[in-house]
Amino acid sequence: MLLPAARPLPAHDRPISGRPILVCFGDSITAGYGLREGQAYPDFLEKMLDAQGYEYKVVNQGTSGATTKDALATLPYVLRLHPAIVIVEFGGNDGLRGLPVAQTRNNLDRILTALQNAHAGILLAGITLPPDYGQDYIRSFDAIFHDLAAAHHVAVVPMLYVGLVNVPGTIQNDGIHPTAKGSAIIAGTLFRALKPLLRKGLPEGSAAKY
Repeated sequence: MLLPAARPLPAHDRPISGRPILVCFGDSITAGYGLREGQAYPDFLEKMLDAQGYEYKVVNQGTSGATTKDALATLPYVLRLHPAIVIVEFGGNDGLRGLPVAQTRNNLDRILTALQNAHAGILLAGITLPPDYGQDYIRSFDAIFHDLAAAHHVAVVPMLYVGLVNVPGTIQNDGIHPTAKGSAIIAGTLFRALKPLLRKGLPEGSAAKY
């Protein structure tokens, strides 16, 4: 199921409280496609951060249907926020459209480079594809996230849906997007991966994998 790319969400100014900003930058999974307001994973993530005493303002910069090319176009909106941390969740729509893996890899590489030049902490969130896309394409696609995380020394969750496998009620009827229950599980997966960045950042020269 392919969704039309929407216009980018407006960037929000840094709140008066001065809380550091954590941007969830992604596609329909981040945007909360098919969910009610407050049920996307960034909403659950902010509640988890608050409960653990991490005073971050979570900004949802998700756009349903967005590809990595769209992400490059909307990246200035994210950089304008001067984020402390960015979760990068793109690539699924590239894969579903059968776009060249090299193109997806290059776009994500440019995004990660720009964020690092802006001194933002990064968590790269990967996704895989249905088996009917063929083993060779899927294998090359999956490698994008591992390889870029290692090359840029950033934290990575290679498979965002890892906690949803065989858990009833976590995927909507379209077979693609998470339910509110699924979004809460995804938030937990990302929260655990974020902890080193929240405390003191990742050790130099390492790539964390969760």
